[in-house]
Amino acid sequence: MERVAPTRGARDHRSHAEMSETASPPQPPLRLAVIIGSTRRGRFGPTIADWFTAVARTRDDLETEVIDLADVQPPEAPGTASSAADAAPAAAASGVPSAAEAIQAFAAASEALERADAFVIVTPEYNHSFPGGLKDFIDAHLRQWQAKPVAFVSYGGMSGGLRAVEHLRQVFAELHATTVRNVVSVHNPWTTFDAECPDARAAAHRMLDQLGWWGSALRDARAVRPYEEV
Repeated sequence: MERVAPTRGARDHRSHAEMSETASPPQPPLRLAVIIGSTRRGRFGPTIADWFTAVARTRDDLETEVIDLADVQPPEAPGTASSAADAAPAAAASGVPSAAEAIQAFAAASEALERADAFVIVTPEYNHSFPGGLKDFIDAHLRQWQAKPVAFVSYGGMSGGLRAVEHLRQVFAELHATTVRNVVSVHNPWTTFDAECPDARAAAHRMLDQLGWWGSALRDARAVRPYEEV
């Protein structure tokens, strides 16, 4: 949209003090949870997430924490506690979190979702969609997503993970979350990813600007009227 120039001679008669009084008070930073959606051995997700998180932490309007689903598993189904305990020594030997550690991490991740004002999902594309473990984690929560914005950083082959993102949009719509339009999409990152690329950093900031707008608006709305009352 073009900016319209003021009429010649027109001026704002308010003093600087008056303008300062009418300015919006500073808002506290949004609490952003970045979720690494891949748990596969040899995954590229942490590389992408580390880069994106570093970009996000340069901003003073965000407080960022990371949830790595490789450290998290939903609570075991009833009746499986003994098998989980039996698996603990093998898990420790392989460097994989034990069942008890993973359940503790799941509880901590749930608390992080609860206090977050906005989310960024870092997802690969597997067979034209997103990882099953990510779906399990999303489905294990409901209230934590509601009336909050979600953005995506995707990666994959020629599509850059965009087909995974389109599936995730449908899932989050069902969970009463709002997804932002812009996406950071990385194509063939195994050979082309450049953490210093200015275009990629600019794309991340544009997406975070959109996420911040929605995050602030929805945080204010939830404070006025909790979404559970709708």
